Amino acid sequence: MTHRARKRFGQNFLHDPGVIDRIIRAINPAHDQHLVEIGPGQGAITEHLLAAAGRLDAVELDRDLVTLLSNKYRNHPGFHLHSADALKFDFCQLATKGEKLRIIGNLPYNISTPLLFHLLENAQCLQDMHFMLQKEVVERMAAGPGSKTYGRLSVMLQAYCQVRMLFPIGPGAFQPAPKVESAFVRLVPHEQPPFAINDPDLFSKVVTQAFSQRRKTLRNTLKGLVATESIASCGMDPSTRAEQLSVEDFACLANTLACIRTSG
Repeated sequence: MTHRARKRFGQNFLHDPGVIDRIIRAINPAHDQHLVEIGPGQGAITEHLLAAAGRLDAVELDRDLVTLLSNKYRNHPGFHLHSADALKFDFCQLATKGEKLRIIGNLPYNISTPLLFHLLENAQCLQDMHFMLQKEVVERMAAGPGSKTYGRLSVMLQAYCQVRMLFPIGPGAFQPAPKVESAFVRLVPHEQPPFAINDPDLFSKVVTQAFSQRRKTLRNTLKGLVATESIASCGMDPSTRAEQLSVEDFACLANTLACIRTSG
């Protein structure tokens, strides 16, 4: 059974053996680990993951691919396929007896950011995550303060995970070849948070509003949410821009605002 990639699912199937081998070596799966693959496609890395770990949960939305994969691995007792939308899937339901999941995926570019935020909500049951993504997105994920690519995605991910771009992947590794460069990235949730975030929802709101108008100063972008005095109390100049603040700076702003709201 052959399967034609569908644009509506953002499908680009990995087929380069050299890239596949490099990905498997980077993940370094072991027999006692619980692997979960998002969007296994036609199974390019699935068989390698199964061979190394002995078991694998796969989450696939495309029903035709569900049929293809079900037939391909019907005799493998360790393969468990979930016909579901990863954006709505409860990943922690797969973790039993306190184990941590290792998530792997060639993520469709059109849903990569919302899916990353959804996975953050499941971070407590994740050991690590390895993804193929658009290189531009990975650069934003790993960017530091002062960089042109540093923004909301950088801050939100780095607040909860260590982010590291491992290597680039050219368009020719996929079929059909995308029009953009890709990259392989590793995210490792912090076992112990590097700093406290007392109200995650408020933290997200502060970060989102601060980056809503990149060229404006904190005094202007956070107007109506965080007072100028509160910005200064965190040791920050209200005339600076969001891209100059560290993740810890944003945590301080959100915690200060949370404290003010609680005491008020």
